[in-house]
Amino acid sequence: MPLALLALAVGAFGIGTTEFVIMGLLPEIAADYGVSIPTAGLLVTGYALGVVLGAPLLTALGTKVSRKRMLMLLMGLFVVGNLLSAAAPSFGTMLAGRVVASLAHGAFFGIGSVVAAELVAPDKKAGAIATMFTGLTVANIVGVPLGTWIGQAVGWRTTFVIVAALGLVGMAGIARLVPEQRRPEGAHLRRELTAFRNPQVLLAMAMTVLGFGGVFAAITYIAPMMTHVAGYSDGAVTWLLVLFGIGMFLGNLLGGRFADRRLMPLLYSTLGGLALVLALFTLTAHNKVLAAITVVLVGALGFATVPPLQKRVLDQAHGAPTLASAVNIGAFNLGNALAAWLGGMVISAGLGYTAPNWVGALLAAAALVLALWSAALERRTARTPAAVTAPSPTAVPAHH
Repeated sequence: MPLALLALAVGAFGIGTTEFVIMGLLPEIAADYGVSIPTAGLLVTGYALGVVLGAPLLTALGTKVSRKRMLMLLMGLFVVGNLLSAAAPSFGTMLAGRVVASLAHGAFFGIGSVVAAELVAPDKKAGAIATMFTGLTVANIVGVPLGTWIGQAVGWRTTFVIVAALGLVGMAGIARLVPEQRRPEGAHLRRELTAFRNPQVLLAMAMTVLGFGGVFAAITYIAPMMTHVAGYSDGAVTWLLVLFGIGMFLGNLLGGRFADRRLMPLLYSTLGGLALVLALFTLTAHNKVLAAITVVLVGALGFATVPPLQKRVLDQAHGAPTLASAVNIGAFNLGNALAAWLGGMVISAGLGYTAPNWVGALLAAAALVLALWSAALERRTARTPAAVTAPSPTAVPAHH
């Protein structure tokens, strides 16, 4: 794998840290601003919606500059947002800082996916994408737990200052290691929008929203679930996030390894397994050991869907992949926002901290249904041209 993928992974590490560290710090932030846990959950929803908005908007603007320069600009925006979060005097300002940082997220991973795929041979594209996303998964093993521990020990504002510093390191790595790529000939917004005429692109994005949304329904509220239901201490949340990160890392490796060979069967098994595990989480959350094992499985099954879903969008949007790739990253976060909101609703309704697991199970099951439908449509489309174009030996011209 090219060394340039390391630079993309470093940027992904910083973004992954700021995206997921908020889950471990929700109780501290809620207490500091005097808001409820479901209200603090809006920091997850707001970030996710910012990704959804920023992905197409900034990617469209990025068609005017080289991909390398755009990646550097996005990391700069990421740094500004995290510094604003660190200094926020009110919950509203904190939410604004999260949104500013999130605007860079979708476009970075979308453009980065295209850059990563173009750096390798066609049969290694999913592996290259997975390598970039390794930064995101390693963030959950190292960055998020460390950030959670620092936030609980020293103060959550310090965590966001450190995350901003990570963004600067990522920017320097991109400047040094990512090769300058010429802007593709004919690259403009109208051409990029043509990808969305393909129903398979839209179905893949819908699978992304529902499938990864299932993960976030449970993980957004992991801190209160593990402390109030499983009986873990506040400090143990850090190590539970490490387990979640290990699961994500393993799932990403699995997805990158098999997506180039058995993409749709991989999606069937991971989405089906995710729905089952999330449903069981409602029960296993009451036992410390079983809860910890389930956290690993949720991370592994959830993130094993990322390389195949991203690759499927790139494959189906051939010729105009950049915007579609970025919008699919937005789709991951639209699922995050939807799941965090729905999870907060069922908790506020008095159904308990395990209720979001059922929300996640239903979302993942819906994604599996869409995957089966997508494959059926693809098989039907593959048969139709042959049936139409094959000459009939008994064909007789019609007379009118």
